[in-house]
Amino acid sequence: MTPIFMRTVRQTATIVCCLLAASGCATLPDTEELIKRHTGQAARFETARGALSTQKNAAILAALQRKSGDIDILEKQIVLEQAIIGSPLILGNKVALLQDGAATYAAMFAAIRNARDHINMETYIMEDDEIGRQFADLLLAQQSRGVQVNLIYDSVGALSTPKAFFERLKQGGIKVLEFNPVNPFDTRTPWLINNRDHRKLLVVDGRIAFIGGINISSVYASGSFVRRSKKAATSTSAWRDTDLQLEGPVVGELQKLFLQTWDKQRGQPLAAKNYYPALQAQGKDIVRAVGSTPDDPYSLIYLTLISAIGNAEKQVSLTNAYFVPDPQLLKALTEAAGRGVAVQLILPSYSDSALVFHAGRAHYTRLLQGGVKIYERAGALLHAKTAVIDGVWSTVGSTNLDWRSFLDNDEINAVILGHEFAQQVQAMFADDLAASQPIHLAHWENRPLHFRVKEWLATLWARLL
Repeated sequence: MTPIFMRTVRQTATIVCCLLAASGCATLPDTEELIKRHTGQAARFETARGALSTQKNAAILAALQRKSGDIDILEKQIVLEQAIIGSPLILGNKVALLQDGAATYAAMFAAIRNARDHINMETYIMEDDEIGRQFADLLLAQQSRGVQVNLIYDSVGALSTPKAFFERLKQGGIKVLEFNPVNPFDTRTPWLINNRDHRKLLVVDGRIAFIGGINISSVYASGSFVRRSKKAATSTSAWRDTDLQLEGPVVGELQKLFLQTWDKQRGQPLAAKNYYPALQAQGKDIVRAVGSTPDDPYSLIYLTLISAIGNAEKQVSLTNAYFVPDPQLLKALTEAAGRGVAVQLILPSYSDSALVFHAGRAHYTRLLQGGVKIYERAGALLHAKTAVIDGVWSTVGSTNLDWRSFLDNDEINAVILGHEFAQQVQAMFADDLAASQPIHLAHWENRPLHFRVKEWLATLWARLL
């Protein structure tokens, strides 16, 4: 069975779940009211040794401003980011940008091989294919050496993976937890079938972590940037995605999110390991780990993105795989373009989800009329979820720009504040832009009727996507 077919099966199962739970659907928050309520705080920073004094906070902010070249913009984004989330920004981190599956898997394998205490892994999809078996073999080998391996996988995401695959891991001593089982007789918590674990998180020894959009599947095994031939343009084998490798104090925050999920899902008691080692500064990146779950009053990832766009003065560059925007996100994007911000979206030119693809395209006319520039990525199936704003605010994670990510899923992103890392994300955006085709309003308004029909039908399902 092809990956696209299995994605369709998983999506169909998820839609059925949504219909079962539709009567209890949450709603998105009033972002303007929440942002007004939270603004006015001063930025607070934290290191591996704890919170800093007011004087040191001010000194760090002044130093960042001197380096940024955009003093007011950086300060405004830092203060607003602080105000919205309410937890300190973590200093002293080293963040590496990983493009596509091959680079990400190589870095993950190296970290797993070097593990000495424990490995915590959380994923939406874990396939029983070449890549999945490589991970399984390596995790089992480490478990046999005394490294405790704990794995969380999503029940819907792994719907096509044989139970024998996970049973082998359990027999080898790995602690395996199925997130919100589809089968109600297997659940350990209230049957919340609509809540899915869409996070992709790997924490090794509590010291190094990986997050992003990449699942455990062979569809990510090939690169995307090198495949720009005519043949590649019609190929569905290359997937374009992005992950982060993080070291430093912020890893403790990512570890906390994993362990919270384990406890919430009532997993088996974990082996006594050093899950929170003393962490030292590893670099100069300022990072905030942002986890969202339907248990929260509202999605922190959604709120911080909307606030960053609303705060933008120069540029908003978004790359996203599944784009089904709600009215507030549409308003934030068009209002930013209306005040002179260069708003650019890179979206897929084809997708493994026809419903999401056409539901997103249904909003092109409004966005284009509002001054937003739209490009569709060719030559690879776009699965990345990244953003860079004003050259100082960046995010990479698992969160799509759709209702499901903001309301129904457990998601995880990292927000990185600073000019140097933003330059890397902007350079990656430029590479994707070079491999994309622009969508022009005049041409779009003359698209075939059957496209319009598909878009209209897809919008009927928008809240469930």
